[in-house]
Amino acid sequence: MELREVAAGVYACLQPDRGWGWSNSGLVARDGGLVVDTLMDVGHTRRMLELYAGVVPGTPRRLVNTHHNPDHCWGNQLLRDAEIYGHTFCVEAMGADLAPAVLQAMIEAPELGPGPRWFAEDVREFDFSEVEVTPPNRPVGDEGLTLDLDGRPAELVYLGPAHTGGDLVVHLPEDGVVFAGDILFRHCTPIGWEGTTAGWQRALEHIAGLEPELIVPGHGEPCGAEGALELRDYLGYVFDESRRFFEAEVPAEEAARRIDLGPYAVWTQPERLVFNVARAYRELRGGAWDEPPEALALMDEAVALRRHWDRG
Repeated sequence: MELREVAAGVYACLQPDRGWGWSNSGLVARDGGLVVDTLMDVGHTRRMLELYAGVVPGTPRRLVNTHHNPDHCWGNQLLRDAEIYGHTFCVEAMGADLAPAVLQAMIEAPELGPGPRWFAEDVREFDFSEVEVTPPNRPVGDEGLTLDLDGRPAELVYLGPAHTGGDLVVHLPEDGVVFAGDILFRHCTPIGWEGTTAGWQRALEHIAGLEPELIVPGHGEPCGAEGALELRDYLGYVFDESRRFFEAEVPAEEAARRIDLGPYAVWTQPERLVFNVARAYRELRGGAWDEPPEALALMDEAVALRRHWDRG
């Protein structure tokens, strides 16, 4: 875990991408401190807050959750007395689709199928036993919100549905920094849980259009606007390839095996491609933007795809 100053008084807390759950956070060291996202569990969030305490003593005054996935909010209880901002979808969804006890049981289970085992190995260093899901107490609507931090704005911009239905980004226009949450994965294969490909691409183009000097992604290393456009192009490529196989009536799992990832094959966990193909097929079938994916089945397919590639 690394604390890196990315602009004057603006920090990123970065974790190397090691698979599921290893996310980034941020701190704006003004007006009592604004934290962007907590981490996957209480222990890692506590360590993150210890790093932040070296910059802003005491408990930070504000927290923004960019979305409801556990690796961006399951440490919220350590800031339960702060002003916690999140989109209304994030507030409603947090904890509704996944309970900490389920992940803890998965880690401790003696036997698992290939997909759940793949996931459990990635998250084994986390401890979900003490997590108390703590939703935002300051809901933000689609119109977004601007906070005043000692006379400098922090814009909470709603760009969902993209990665999820409730995606917020934090734009610091006077610092040239955007905290993008999981709208941006940098050189690690993304997964979109809700929304549409076109909606996600528009969100990435919006971020690039802000002309930031630096973007802190939800996963991976900070980058410039080129990172947002690169992910936009990945999403478009996968969707176009998926449509080609869909129109040929090729099953989604077979399509994933036949898609050539080209330069994207070096991104971490490229086997997550199966989630993105399944999402594209859902769209091409006319499915609703919030139709939940069959996550466990897709995990099994991802492991099967990885084994297929390894066999050459």
